[in-house]
Amino acid sequence: MIDFLTSNFYWIDFTIAVFIFVIVVLLYKFKKIDKYFWYLYWLGVLIGLTWELPMSIANEIGIYPPAHFIVPLPTHFSVIVITHSLWDGGLFLFGVWLVLIVCKKSQFEKFSYRELIVMLIWGQLSELSVELISTFSNAWEFIKYWWNPVLFVFNGHNITLLPQLIWLFAPIVFYIIAIKIKRRVAH
Repeated sequence: MIDFLTSNFYWIDFTIAVFIFVIVVLLYKFKKIDKYFWYLYWLGVLIGLTWELPMSIANEIGIYPPAHFIVPLPTHFSVIVITHSLWDGGLFLFGVWLVLIVCKKSQFEKFSYRELIVMLIWGQLSELSVELISTFSNAWEFIKYWWNPVLFVFNGHNITLLPQLIWLFAPIVFYIIAIKIKRRVAH
């Protein structure tokens, strides 16, 4: 089973991304989520594009590629940009769901440290999980540079600071914009 997962990692990864997208579309179409959550999904996708696209381009043509594909991608790098951005939208939306569960009072109405902390913790845990799964599956690892130090080694591969920093700042940006969107959608 593990051999199947590791040898088909990218196809499983791409399939889950499409599945997340389809689920969100269906939830919106059948009115299980409202326009606000629909917008938040796309906000997450757009925020994800802000690092997925430049990092993928840097991997292809950059002097200092941020990551190394241990097993080469089976497709053009644009597929990983699109699918991982769809994943990012889903990860952000799952963080919103966690806020709804943990923070019982009005969510995303005004700035709340409690809501932001939930988003930050989820961002760090989800990013670390992604990196552990990718290195366990021998898919990719981030490259050590002075600006991207190794936090620890897992399965013989680097777990570095850069992706954790991205998922430290991205939830802050997402959260602030989510509050502004809620104000606009509510009116």
